[in-house]
Amino acid sequence: MSARLLRWICTGAALGALCTTAPPAHAAPGPQDRSVAALLTDLQRRYRLAEEATETYNATEEQLKEQRAKAADLNRKLSQARASLSDSRGDAGRFARQQYQDATGLSPYVRLLLARDPQRALDQSHVIQRVAAGRAAAIERLTGGEKRAEELAGAAQRALDAQSALAARQKEQRDKVGGQLKEVHELLSALTPDQLAALREAEDAGTARAQEAFVASGALGGSPATRAPSRRGDKALDFAVRQIGRPYKWGAEGPDAYDCSGLTSKAWRHAGRDIPRTSQEQWAQLHRVPLSKLRPGDLVVYFPKATHVALYLGDGMVVQAPRPGARVKVSPVAANPVLGAVRPDPESRPLRRYTPPKLPEGATSGSDLGHGGDQAPGATDSR
Repeated sequence: MSARLLRWICTGAALGALCTTAPPAHAAPGPQDRSVAALLTDLQRRYRLAEEATETYNATEEQLKEQRAKAADLNRKLSQARASLSDSRGDAGRFARQQYQDATGLSPYVRLLLARDPQRALDQSHVIQRVAAGRAAAIERLTGGEKRAEELAGAAQRALDAQSALAARQKEQRDKVGGQLKEVHELLSALTPDQLAALREAEDAGTARAQEAFVASGALGGSPATRAPSRRGDKALDFAVRQIGRPYKWGAEGPDAYDCSGLTSKAWRHAGRDIPRTSQEQWAQLHRVPLSKLRPGDLVVYFPKATHVALYLGDGMVVQAPRPGARVKVSPVAANPVLGAVRPDPESRPLRRYTPPKLPEGATSGSDLGHGGDQAPGATDSR
């Protein structure tokens, strides 16, 4: 039994008799008492939930960026409308004063009949009509400006309210990710070095079996090692390879750390093609390609909810930011359950000549468990 659970039990007066140094006989088995297979299944489940929450957080972050830009644009337009409204009010006031000062009490028709020079008076009446038209236009601008300023003020307030709601939702999602990663950290911290090593071996063995079966199925086609990327795909892949060794950090998109979709979106942005920020949106919006047609630079998407993504390297391997505690690395394409693949530049042709990027030393090393050696990860950054 964990110390936290034991403390919780000790808070109940009716259960005070159970607060001894030895756990009750019916207590659920702790991490030390569970099989490697059960621990691995639990750990992978926790990582998957954390990554799902991370991608949801990333999506909200993108929405919040868009809403902030919208609110800023509305505030700018509102300031312009208010300035224009002030000018229109000044024009209207000036015309009103002129009308008061120039008033004679005679209608334009009477003034025309009494004029010594009717033609001149008629010309003056045209001028008066133009002035009157200018006054009418000023009044119309004033009325329209007031209406537009009122509409923009309402839209700006709604944008601010939406921004506040998104910020609150983002905080909830951030706290959820932080809590899930804390659970992973606590689970790993409770394991012995031998258990951590056994977990590593079990996951490596499972990945090797999955990769062997995946390749043998022919899902990648006949000769995946000979395919070439597009020019942009080559640039995206080169960027990703140069990030190998940088740490995973949820919500990060470089330059010092990445999460899975932060790496893929930044790599393709470096290649000159903006793509959605999250793995779900990459799967939903980008052009899908059969796995048998994969070429370097394409994106491989994982899990039924499209909550993980990697860049295809070629020859059945991908470059990915695996999960917390790990680093950007090269992994077998079947390290996680494959959902499918997408291509950010479906209109581009592959290069006629292509040399795969040179991988740095240790590019494939490191455990996808999210820890290295016999050390559990440090305290999780809850941002």
